[in-house]
Amino acid sequence: MTSSVDQPAIPLPGDVLMPLVGFGTWQATGRAGYEAVLAALEAGYRHIDTATAYGNEAEVGRALRDSGVPREEVFLATKLPAEHAGDERRTFDASLAALGTDYLDLWLIHWPPQRGGGLDTWREFIAVRDEGLARAIGVSNYSASQLDVLIQATEVPPAVNQIRWGPSLYDPRRVAEHRERGVAVEGYSPFKTTDLDHPVLVEIARAHGVSTSQVVLRWHVDHGVVVIPKSVTPDRIRQNFDVFGFSLDEEELRRIDGLAG
Repeated sequence: MTSSVDQPAIPLPGDVLMPLVGFGTWQATGRAGYEAVLAALEAGYRHIDTATAYGNEAEVGRALRDSGVPREEVFLATKLPAEHAGDERRTFDASLAALGTDYLDLWLIHWPPQRGGGLDTWREFIAVRDEGLARAIGVSNYSASQLDVLIQATEVPPAVNQIRWGPSLYDPRRVAEHRERGVAVEGYSPFKTTDLDHPVLVEIARAHGVSTSQVVLRWHVDHGVVVIPKSVTPDRIRQNFDVFGFSLDEEELRRIDGLAG
């Protein structure tokens, strides 16, 4: 089993380390969701991503408790629905209760609230962080201009922006825009926009003796982009985490970058 300290991670403000490979739990609900998170923790994942809107925080929390993995070894993230803007504290407290924890490692605004781009919500997030209830705070599905609204008003950049990402969406300018602002990029749905049968991926996978999905995940890691693949199948869960035994060279990265249309 791989511990969190053995995994590549990126630094966030406040001496927080975020593992580059996490386990996504969208659509993983009920007993299947519980068993998937348990399998992920057994496989070595130490970063679990959920959300209020997923309706599975209780299952995630129960799996974490039943796994025997100490809470402090797991980077736990959840998200506030945009429609809960104005009700941040009650939503946060409900998330903590469902997850069975007294703090979060990362709390995200799931989508930009329609009113003011979530500026009031962001101020509430800052307060939660300053109270030590969330080690890091961030957003999801924000554009660079929407990030700037928060940063210019509060001088506190989101630690993370979780966005849809994959080789076909690769945009070095977008990555640079985030890094210039001190915002880490976290990608979700790494396979949904990717043709896993593309000859470039097949050739590179064959060269390393891995699957094309593993190549896609390693592409994220080698670019320093956090990625949260999801599955409820134990074999696939393990395979998606088994990406630390190889790396992509500059030419391979360049070829995969070129899959962006």
